[in-house]
Amino acid sequence: MEFFLDTANVDEIKAAQAQGVMDGVTTNPTLLSREGGDWKAQASEICKIVEGPVSLEVVGATADEMIREAEALSAFGENVVIKVPMTSEGLVATKVLYKKGLKTNVTLVFSPLQALLAAKAGATYVSPFVGRLDGISHDGMELIKQIRTIFDNYDFPTKILVASIRNPLHVLDSALIGADVATIPYKVICELAKHPLTDKGLEQFNVDWEKLTK
Repeated sequence: MEFFLDTANVDEIKAAQAQGVMDGVTTNPTLLSREGGDWKAQASEICKIVEGPVSLEVVGATADEMIREAEALSAFGENVVIKVPMTSEGLVATKVLYKKGLKTNVTLVFSPLQALLAAKAGATYVSPFVGRLDGISHDGMELIKQIRTIFDNYDFPTKILVASIRNPLHVLDSALIGADVATIPYKVICELAKHPLTDKGLEQFNVDWEKLTK
């Protein structure tokens, strides 16, 4: 399973790169706005320092607007993936962009049928939002299972990119189900490496080393 970092913060991206755990980056208007400054300069820098896919999102409401924005965003780098909303207009844009050879990430997916439509339109990735479903008392991981089954049934090449990850269990369940990608906040990436028994073991090793070197 690939790990994408869900951020627009360059420092977080560099830290995850140093750990060797990052395969790509996903951004959205909210993440870019949190960083402040010139979003175009931010996006350009991210595309330069990240070797893998970088999702940049369109904001237009109509397919024509999305396509125009997508063509402009693609100029930031060959690794750009166009993030398109899961709407009827978004599906039209996805199909056109697919024919143009541009990679797409259909976002804000909350049902298996939405994922199926996106795959049929030629999406490179679909992004089901598990945390937001959990937040309204739905089982986000059940959605991932359903999408995995549908895509396997029909050999869709579209990758399942699990989004809205809130904790390490979301990552674990995604891996067990067989999701292709998890896009993870940097805070959760750091939590994946932690375990109290690891800390306890290191503490004991240090105590024993002190005895050896006295």
